[in-house]
Amino acid sequence: MRSYLRHACPLRALLLFAQMSSFGATPDSYSIPIVLKAASQTFSLAAGRQLHAAAIKLGLEFNEFCESGFINVYVKTGEFESALKMFDQNPQRKLGSWNAIISGLAQGGHLAEAIDMFLELRRAGLLPDDVTMVSVASACGGLGDLNLAQQVHKCVLQAQNLGRLDVMVCNSLVDMYSKCGRTDLAYQVFLRVPLKNVATWTAMIMGLATHGMVGPALELFKAMREEGVKPNHVTMVGVLCACAHGGRMEEGMRYLNSMAREWGVEPTVAHYGCVADMLGKVGRLAEAREVVERMPVAANAVVWGTLLGASEKHGDAEVGEWAAGKLLELEPWNDGVYVVLSNIYAGKGMWGEVERLRGLMRERRLAKTPGYSLAAMSA
Repeated sequence: MRSYLRHACPLRALLLFAQMSSFGATPDSYSIPIVLKAASQTFSLAAGRQLHAAAIKLGLEFNEFCESGFINVYVKTGEFESALKMFDQNPQRKLGSWNAIISGLAQGGHLAEAIDMFLELRRAGLLPDDVTMVSVASACGGLGDLNLAQQVHKCVLQAQNLGRLDVMVCNSLVDMYSKCGRTDLAYQVFLRVPLKNVATWTAMIMGLATHGMVGPALELFKAMREEGVKPNHVTMVGVLCACAHGGRMEEGMRYLNSMAREWGVEPTVAHYGCVADMLGKVGRLAEAREVVERMPVAANAVVWGTLLGASEKHGDAEVGEWAAGKLLELEPWNDGVYVVLSNIYAGKGMWGEVERLRGLMRERRLAKTPGYSLAAMSA
């Protein structure tokens, strides 16, 4: 089962556990945590509940590794109440259980709760480890609280004094400061990382690109390649995002067309979406449409929303109609599509089309959402 997990075959591990049970072999404190990991990777709540019942019968419910495994399954499947109940039942819980609940809350978007749980951990007198601090830094970055970020950084430095700081924690700090809008502090951390991996470079490039620092982001990408570090698909999203922010169309198209050949990174919908955004921002909507039409993967709502927004900005009714139709196929409930398309028609003086759309909205009992903005739709 462990071998299957190492080779990214969690479903086979689950099936093998079922076979093991059918042969009468009793699971123990070694096998249950392994299969719990498989259940979390396949988001199988049913398997998690069955394993929980089996562990209770075997008296293994509060085993250190089983307990953290159950919490992990519950948070990965969105069962936060069950995860918290499991966590609260054992007052003698170990660090692994704290890490599982903090990580789960952070990844599930419960950012403030993740920070509160971390503070509880500290009050309980436990020392956080690298896993803890990566989750806490992620939650802090999501909240965008700089004061809190600096406190988290102090906790990390305390861990460093104990010899527990590694590159994964440094990467999370770079990402945290970038999300808090302090790319200068992120860069200071970046410079101090002795052995930068692809995630380190990517976090810094993405942070710079997100904040519109186009030149520094692309210069850093150049330095990364000179260091012999091979970019991954997330790196290329950051690079293309930078090109979109800076209006560097030719450079962006060159990266899109060469990334598979030069670095073995096959373009995904995220990469094509960046290029569509890049072309749409400068009004080259025909080219943006061509890029989307020849995508080897199906476009998602973000891509269509990006094109629709660009069509509204540049008054392109033809591409706007096309993008709106595609977006409504994916999100027929999205009344914002009609609103934006109506704005495009009004801007072109196509009042007949405006009235037709309004009639369609009345027919489908749609109304303009108060406070609607295209940015929210395309985020």
